[in-house]
Amino acid sequence: MTIISLIRPNIEGLPAYEDALRRGWSPNTTRNVSGEQIALLDKLRHAPARFLYETYESPTIRMPDGSEMERLPAHDFWISDGEFCGRLNFRFLRGTEELPPHVSGHIGYSVVPWKRRLGCATQALRLVLPVARSEGLSRVLVTCDDDNVGSQKVILANGGVFAGETPHETRAGHVKLNYWVPTLP
Repeated sequence: MTIISLIRPNIEGLPAYEDALRRGWSPNTTRNVSGEQIALLDKLRHAPARFLYETYESPTIRMPDGSEMERLPAHDFWISDGEFCGRLNFRFLRGTEELPPHVSGHIGYSVVPWKRRLGCATQALRLVLPVARSEGLSRVLVTCDDDNVGSQKVILANGGVFAGETPHETRAGHVKLNYWVPTLP
C-alpha cells in the first residue's frame, strides 16, 4: 500500500494541483469547480499566494447556488503519495460537533481519478481524525452520496457508524448518507 501524507496547500505544489484541475478533477464533490479555479489561477498567475488565500483562507465561500457564506474554521490539506492525489477539508465550529445547515459534514475529500481505489482517501481520512480530536471533537460527521460505494467503504474502514440520510442538495432522487466517525483510535 502506498503511504499517504496530508500537506498544507503551498506554492510549490500548485503546478500539480493545476494539472489535476486541467485534467478534469474537481476539489469540490458537490459541483465541478475546476473551470472556476483554472480561471482564477490564470488570473492570478503572477500572485500564487493570492490564489491560495482566495481558495483556502478567504472569509467567505461560494455556495452551489452562487451565494456567499462565511467560511467556518477549517484545516485544508492536499493528499500526497509523493505526487498530488487530491484534497481533504476538515471544517468545524469550535466547542460543538454541530454544523450550520449549509455544511453537510465535518470532512470532505476528493481524490483525482487516476489515484482512486488505491487507499488514498481511506488513509487521508484516518490521518485527519487526530486533527479533529485536537479541535475537541470525539466524532465527526462524514457524508457521501448514496451511490458512491467507494466513499462508503472509506468511511466504514475508518469506523463510520451509519446515522441516517438527508435529501441531496443538488441531485434530485438521491440522498446523502450520514456517518459518525470516531476520532479516537
